[in-house]
Amino acid sequence: EVQLVESGGGSVQAGGSLNLSCKSSGFTFDDYARGWFRQAPGKAREEIPCIGNSDGHIYYTDAVKGRFTISSDNAKNTLYLRMDSLKAEDTAVYYCAASWSGCAIYGLVEEDYWGQGTQVTVSS
Repeated sequence: EVQLVESGGGSVQAGGSLNLSCKSSGFTFDDYARGWFRQAPGKAREEIPCIGNSDGHIYYTDAVKGRFTISSDNAKNTLYLRMDSLKAEDTAVYYCAASWSGCAIYGLVEEDYWGQGTQVTVSS
């Protein structure tokens, strides 16, 4: 059974930091591009960073570039997202996802698997 389980969300004040983790099981983690997307109430889903499966290249969208850092520990089948200098507009449910199709400048291409999400709330 394929599973992606996020953890590490919570509430933080603007300017603070959070570390998210995503533990995967049931598939070969590094065969897939891995990444994160977020969904805020009333807003469209927004792709953030991802790691390509063919070349391991990392892509960051403009909204998070310079503030968020994505990393992957393939031996642990775990994806991480370090979030610094958080802003109120970063408030959302954060999901990790995997895509066989890959990763591009705009995020993951057609996610195949995703987790249940973890809430991040940033107060100003």
